[in-house]
Amino acid sequence: MRIDILTIHPELLESPFNHSIIKRAKQKGLVEIVIHNIRDYSTDKHKSVDDYAFGGDAGMVMMCDPIFRCIEKLKAERHYDEVIYVTPDGKTLKQGISNRLATFENIIILCGHYKGVDHRIREHLVTLEISIGDYVLSGGELAAAVIVDSVVRIVPGVISDETSALTDSFQDGLLAPPVYTRPAVYNGWEVPAVLLSGNFKEISKWQEDQALSRTKLLRPDLLND
Repeated sequence: MRIDILTIHPELLESPFNHSIIKRAKQKGLVEIVIHNIRDYSTDKHKSVDDYAFGGDAGMVMMCDPIFRCIEKLKAERHYDEVIYVTPDGKTLKQGISNRLATFENIIILCGHYKGVDHRIREHLVTLEISIGDYVLSGGELAAAVIVDSVVRIVPGVISDETSALTDSFQDGLLAPPVYTRPAVYNGWEVPAVLLSGNFKEISKWQEDQALSRTKLLRPDLLND
């Protein structure tokens, strides 16, 4: 899988992609992440990427031309399954979206800044808009990192124990059940006896019951989706 990220602040993405699971995925050759500085596609001597908004609104807007040039260059080199723009008014990121993106070969993620990008880019080049929540960030870089992490970790072969990823919260529309490890008793706090029983049928039933009860208590909205 190849992920191309377009940004005016590439340095913000250096650390998230050079550690832990994403680092290992890159080392295994399962994922390639290429970060492009949009300023490199500006044609004026100042490497401008933004201008004033038509209509007199406050704030600057990212211009069409540098973004268009970058995306068109990439699309001339390979087919892209999605061109994603991260924006607060996009479709809320959920596990199902990450699962679908993880099946693709090539995706582009465009990070906005300032007041966002010229809307013509969204109308004519972007194929999917994603939000990571109902709040505003200074730019799309952190949101892009969240999307990449949620996608890469479920690419086949990235996590050595793939069943671990398949039992995460939201994979089946429910929150995950509680998990425990050694020692069985700590500070007087005991692990539920069923988990120590060795009866995998009963353990599975307990986990299902816990997942359902926790979802009803903490995220009842998931049961209505």
